[in-house]
Amino acid sequence: MGSNQTQHRRKLTLLCFLLLVAMAGLMVRLGYLMLCCSEHYSQMAEDLHERERTIKAARGRILDAKGVVIATNRTVCTISVIYNQVKEREQVIEVLCRELGLEEEGVRKKVEKRSSREIIRTNVDKETGDRIRDYHLAGVKVDEDYKRYYPFDSLASKVLGFTGGDNQGIIGLEVVYEDYLKGINGRILTTTDAAGVEVENTFEDRVEPIAGNDLHVSLDINIQQYAEQAAYETLEKKGARRVSVIVMNPQNGEILAMVNAPEFNLNDPFTLNTEVPAGISAKEKQELLNQMWRNPSINDTYEPGSTFKIITAAAGLEAGVVRLEDSFSCPGFRIVEDRKIRCHKIGGHGAETFLQGAMNSCNPVFIDVGQRLGVDLYYRYFEQFGLKKKTGIDLPGEAGTIMHKKENMGLVELATVSFGQSFQITPIQLITTAASIVNGGNRVTPHLGVSVSDREGTRIHRFSYPVGERILSEETSAAMRYVLEQVVAEGSGKRAALAGFRIGGKTATSEKLPRSLKKYISSFVGFAPADNPQVIALITIDEPQGIYYGGTIAAPVIADIFKNILPYLGIEEDKEESVVRESNQ
Repeated sequence: MGSNQTQHRRKLTLLCFLLLVAMAGLMVRLGYLMLCCSEHYSQMAEDLHERERTIKAARGRILDAKGVVIATNRTVCTISVIYNQVKEREQVIEVLCRELGLEEEGVRKKVEKRSSREIIRTNVDKETGDRIRDYHLAGVKVDEDYKRYYPFDSLASKVLGFTGGDNQGIIGLEVVYEDYLKGINGRILTTTDAAGVEVENTFEDRVEPIAGNDLHVSLDINIQQYAEQAAYETLEKKGARRVSVIVMNPQNGEILAMVNAPEFNLNDPFTLNTEVPAGISAKEKQELLNQMWRNPSINDTYEPGSTFKIITAAAGLEAGVVRLEDSFSCPGFRIVEDRKIRCHKIGGHGAETFLQGAMNSCNPVFIDVGQRLGVDLYYRYFEQFGLKKKTGIDLPGEAGTIMHKKENMGLVELATVSFGQSFQITPIQLITTAASIVNGGNRVTPHLGVSVSDREGTRIHRFSYPVGERILSEETSAAMRYVLEQVVAEGSGKRAALAGFRIGGKTATSEKLPRSLKKYISSFVGFAPADNPQVIALITIDEPQGIYYGGTIAAPVIADIFKNILPYLGIEEDKEESVVRESNQ
């Protein structure tokens, strides 16, 4: 009996001890929570009674070289519902369906969903948003927002790019300069009770958004319009697949215009600019959209053809392997190893100097210059002129040059490269290299971004594009300007001649792969004034129908563009040139 009582007392003592330890532990834990974690749990409690909504920041504008706004914002609204705050659910459904033009099933599903917030629709025009707000429907929120707006619709669409539903840049300048344009979103905090219903007579905690900065670009909307009009006229007249035009300042690389027709509507970028095939899948449509958004001046490569003879001529003159007065003979072809490579003139040009060969765009002459240079030296100049690198233009997705590896480049490959075949470059690479050859021999970086300013107009950043390394001597550059002026004055580019102005340039007609399709790209690169270039332009006409020679259909387009933009740029007529031309007529 005594033994049982002793055991009972021991158990009771142990139980009391354990209770005391547990209570001590609880006290320590409580003290820890009160002293060390009070801020954390206080914040959690506060979060339970606060509801946050985002206020989107106004995106920075994009302005052209003259300060014209080419990308801005329009005020729109985001309509949403908060389940716990809705009182008249059927009325809310009826009003939202009527004002937003939505099907009842979708709206009902969102209004009746037990969630903290359901977005009914974004990018609602402000007038509709104001009408919905005037109903004073409990639980329905109308928050003002911003939607990107492009005043000129499709102008320079593949250059400017556009934004998505979250106002974030997707392509073009909008994505490249995202960090400058995007701004910082604000927020609205409202106090609610435990059921999630807003507490009356409490203030909203509002953190104002910070607007993005403005981007100033070199693109000139007037020059862009001139170039785009010429491109569309050519597109229609020649039934071409597409037409691209680049206009650049050859002295500093500023892009004044870049057209890629057909363009697309920036205010409706998810609608195809061509007829939509019947029964198309979502994946197929997306692929078509990707192609529509693609910028062929930057993203695509092509065989440049005879415009590339500018590079061969410059290399030959710089290396001293040819002089303007050197004599050549063109029987209509050249035999290189086991290949017979023809000139575009079947009967040949006969005896001619190097200058005349350039004016005639004679393939055998340029094959000979390439052979004189040899693979090693030609390849060295190819790299020296910057053709193995990308230009570094401030647009996304620039493609690189597709060139033979030096070790795989034999005499036949050297011959075809010499007159612009068997390799591929981008249009932006061609015009940049041509600009660098005629501007005195300094490699430039093509670009659009000039500076960034805040909403008050104060410049806060200026982009720097230092002129690159010298790629050839001033003497060779001057010689090339003279050669290319003669090409327009009396040679294959004479359809680019413009009374009163000294124009230089080079034509090209390149056959696309596979050759059996007999499809061509016609092009012309021209600059003015020929003795001191202030503007250079390149047009590429992809798959023209009918006559396809670059000198016939591409050169006149650049002449037409120059006729409009040279006076606009303040380039005055050369009176002596006008007198000479009149006397020759």
